[in-house]
Amino acid sequence: MPPETLTDVAAEVVGCRRCPRLVAWREESAAKPPARFAGERYWARPLPGFGDPAARVLVVGLAPAAHGGNRTGRLFTGDRSGDFLFASLHRTGFASQPTSTSAGDGLTPAGAYIAAVVRCAPPDNKPAPDERAACLPYLVRELRLLSEVRVVVGLGSFAWDGSIRAIAGLGHRSTPRPEFGHLAEARLGPYTLLGSYHPSQQNTFTGRLTPPMLDAVMTRARDLAGQAGNALDRK
Repeated sequence: MPPETLTDVAAEVVGCRRCPRLVAWREESAAKPPARFAGERYWARPLPGFGDPAARVLVVGLAPAAHGGNRTGRLFTGDRSGDFLFASLHRTGFASQPTSTSAGDGLTPAGAYIAAVVRCAPPDNKPAPDERAACLPYLVRELRLLSEVRVVVGLGSFAWDGSIRAIAGLGHRSTPRPEFGHLAEARLGPYTLLGSYHPSQQNTFTGRLTPPMLDAVMTRARDLAGQAGNALDRK
């Protein structure tokens, strides 16, 4: 049997129906879109990670948004969180453009791979513990295949915790368990885990997370990964 690839994992993710509540919610969201998206054809399936297979930085989010990634078919695409994230990734040299509007918009991550702990949009953005447990093996498998990754950025406490669990799934554990915080750092085996507040509207609209704050995290990730300058210049 040939070795597993990221394409293999992506195909398995897209066909997943392990969590009945999440399957129902992602499909209901597609069937009853808000007026601004009326008439659009929704992806309404789980979302695999995407980006540079030679990435040295893995960016991990919570889950797709019901009318963002669940609509467009790509993580952090078509919603305000993605707008905020990719603007920062572009400024810090990890993305070819500052916007992420559709799966075919020409965006190319460089030196970074984008993933999530849970791959279906959850009600109220709150996956249940059993849903996280069912989905986490996909992140473990992606991380195993991303052999060049040295830095994992957890966007929010849920992604921080999920990243710790995924890294532990590869045999790298830390005692005591690292505590989440913005710009928190923890060494876990060959990886450095970096924390950032999630670029959700409740954080960005209130000023809890500002563009310079997220840029500081991604600049630190680039420095730790040994990616001096703009990753796009080396493509």
